[in-house]
Amino acid sequence: MLQVSLWTRLITLIILLAGILIAVPNALSPDLRARMPKFLPSSAVNLGLDLQGGSYLLLGVDFDQVTRDRAETLVGDIRAAFRKAHIPLSDLDVHADTVSVRVTDPTRLEEARTLLQTINPAVTGSVLSVGAKEYELAEPGNGVFTLHMSDAFKALTHQQVMDQSIEVVRRRIDALGTREPTIERSGDDRILVQVPGLQNPTQLQNMLGKVAKMTFQLVDEQANPNASVAPIGDEILPVMDERNKNLPSRKVVVQRRVMVSGDRLTDASQGFDQQTGQPIVNFRMDSVGARQFGDVTKEHVGHRFAIVLDKQVITDPVINSVILGGSGYITGNFTAQGANDMAILLRAGALPAPLKVLEERTVGAELGADSIKAGRYSAIAGLALVALFMILRYGLFGLFADIALTLNVVLLLAALTAFGATLTLPGIAGIVLTMGMAVDANVLIFERIREEQRNGRTMLAAIDTGFRRAMATIIDANMTHLIASLILFELGNGPIKGFAVTLAVGIITSFFTAVMVTRLIVISWLNIARPRKLAL
Repeated sequence: MLQVSLWTRLITLIILLAGILIAVPNALSPDLRARMPKFLPSSAVNLGLDLQGGSYLLLGVDFDQVTRDRAETLVGDIRAAFRKAHIPLSDLDVHADTVSVRVTDPTRLEEARTLLQTINPAVTGSVLSVGAKEYELAEPGNGVFTLHMSDAFKALTHQQVMDQSIEVVRRRIDALGTREPTIERSGDDRILVQVPGLQNPTQLQNMLGKVAKMTFQLVDEQANPNASVAPIGDEILPVMDERNKNLPSRKVVVQRRVMVSGDRLTDASQGFDQQTGQPIVNFRMDSVGARQFGDVTKEHVGHRFAIVLDKQVITDPVINSVILGGSGYITGNFTAQGANDMAILLRAGALPAPLKVLEERTVGAELGADSIKAGRYSAIAGLALVALFMILRYGLFGLFADIALTLNVVLLLAALTAFGATLTLPGIAGIVLTMGMAVDANVLIFERIREEQRNGRTMLAAIDTGFRRAMATIIDANMTHLIASLILFELGNGPIKGFAVTLAVGIITSFFTAVMVTRLIVISWLNIARPRKLAL
């Protein structure tokens, strides 16, 4: 164990130097970090909501809108199916979660009943709802059929909407460049969002407040966009203008039928038009969307095609030629920030339900400063007490362990900075705990060396045997701690994850410093001092 190759020494030295360079910016002010040369690391560890403040939002999910949308979809299916079967109908209407339709031909009631049962699928994805239908069919009389959303389908829909909403919110916030946001379910219809470092939540609210449901619809060029009522099968929508939001926008009449859904988008990015230099949004579709887009543009060359986002027309260009391949770009009166935000929304996907901000709070930096100060004092106190104990207990070897402990803290900060991990107040507690655990390996090694000395071994033999025989115990102890921290990270959330991250990284760095760094320090001391007796 006392024979270390040159490569091992060089690699250890490189790791230590790299760790020091990466960790140094954490001790500098933001102004000094900004003035550092570009070739040097200048990033500091990300601080959590409890350390640097941020935004707290409580969002409510509008399930009523989801229910209405599902019912509207069912209305469209009924109308299309009855038209294809040539069954006369009237009073096709939606009331909350119930759809009603009247069959005007009494001789077609049985056929209509069978058709409605076919349109109404069984609930899938729930073990407790085996055999249940999405809508419960009833016949009040006079040729009227009603379809009421079943409880099983409603419960399953609520669960799916909550899961999808949380995932979309997470993708949108991560795309903003923040780190480790806390996003979790609160109650049956609420989502709690905490974003560290975001003192102005306006951009976050704008990002989360949009459903971002994108559709491609044909323009009804014969209709009057200034009419008070849209023709049957059409709708009148305003045109989005990012640059002149205060001016009244023009209107466009589009067909309600969606030719291509935005769900087919696989990627979106902000770019610039090569000819005009104006901001644009590039997009790409999957194979199904590409085929649908190609068919529409082939059949409607020379006609206008509207791109609609949340009931606002982004642009309505004329189809000049067939567009194949499923990729293209969206032009509009965008700002660069507006095009980038739209690309983020499209990449993250549409929210399955609108979100409303129910509560908003901003955590000030004062609380974070107090927490950082308390954490700094606790870390310094912990480091000082552990260092004092090791010196009093093991003398010069205790000093060697203290040097390794200091380097362990440096490497821990460097790893958190390099990996972009977020440091929270529980994370600081994890660092303090790591300091106490970091010397465990050194204690095992030093006690083993003492035992070998008592057994009559020479100084060099005792040191070599102490390092070699303590290795198995050190590996076992660190492995059990690492497994525990990984379990905490996998099952926990928020502060628990922050604690688990610092604990896991600290275990790895402490193993490296205790085994490699301490050993190299001891070997260097033996080569330089050449002691005749070991005072341990």
